[in-house]
Amino acid sequence: MPSLNDSDSVDPEDVERDESLAKVEIALLGAIFVSAAILNTALLIVLWRQRKQMSRMRVFVFHLCLSDLVVAFFQVCPQLMWDITDRFIGPDLVCRLVKYLQVLGMFSSTYMIVVMTVDRYQAVCNPMVTFQRTRTRLNIPVCVAWGVSLLGSLPQVFIFSQVEVAPGVFDCWATFIQPWGLQTYVTWTTLVIFVLPVITVVVCQVRICRAIQINLYQKTQQKGSVGFPLPSRASGVAGMSKARVKTLKMTVVIVLAYIVCWAPFFTVQLWSAWDTDAPKETATFTILMLLASLNSCANPCIYLLFSDQFPKRMVRFLCRRPFDGKDSMHEEATMVSTLYMSFKNV
Repeated sequence: MPSLNDSDSVDPEDVERDESLAKVEIALLGAIFVSAAILNTALLIVLWRQRKQMSRMRVFVFHLCLSDLVVAFFQVCPQLMWDITDRFIGPDLVCRLVKYLQVLGMFSSTYMIVVMTVDRYQAVCNPMVTFQRTRTRLNIPVCVAWGVSLLGSLPQVFIFSQVEVAPGVFDCWATFIQPWGLQTYVTWTTLVIFVLPVITVVVCQVRICRAIQINLYQKTQQKGSVGFPLPSRASGVAGMSKARVKTLKMTVVIVLAYIVCWAPFFTVQLWSAWDTDAPKETATFTILMLLASLNSCANPCIYLLFSDQFPKRMVRFLCRRPFDGKDSMHEEATMVSTLYMSFKNV
């Protein structure tokens, strides 16, 4: 996992590479890259084959897969090659581009989850708000997420460059204003990529849970006052409540997985930036930073865990077996509904 503070404040000649630790890091990065690439590519292609039935939520899922693939190919893969060679191999332009794309993956994966959660919050807590549900190639929340990601990653281009770290030895290194530049950069990045998105997502999830709880209570009271059960489509207490509980569990798992994967990374980054005595080259620091990349592997696994039919479609795709049109449409609808329900009856 790339560090946010590979800076010229540390003399690279003073840091001796731990070959045993490097081998472990290379092995873990390799496994993460292969897993994230295969899982997200398979999920992406399955969704693409159903693009004619592209719904609002399928667009979110599709772009979240794209974000995770950006993480895999432009964040994990370059870091893997970097660890293998020990030094960055390439010109200054490639150095800046790689650093830009690495943070772009972090931004896009994070903010795609944010806009997805905000969209579901609007559907549940503000059901009277009119949304454009027709098929369209322009999804404003998705565009906002990518726009924020593209703009938020721009500082990388100016901070990182090819630097001569030793006579005749060049590496992709960051240059910060001393003495506060490094701390400001790491703190700001932590706020915009982790702290603010987590607060937003958690608040939305709490509000969603509260709205569903109130809705189910009202329907239960209505059922009791009438004296006989309402039609299942109208009440939703017997059937929809189970689906909503399942959806809530999945959304909670998504948020928890994101926090578990990214919290150690940003904690380590803040510690190393603000504490000059932090043990930056230890195995603990390295493993904790690698956990962040696991989030791109966890997302498709969560989709599979909470979908009854979708794993079968994934297996069929990987085995190159033909799809049945009706079954594929039904299974796709099942996957999307378990990812995030539209809660039209709320």
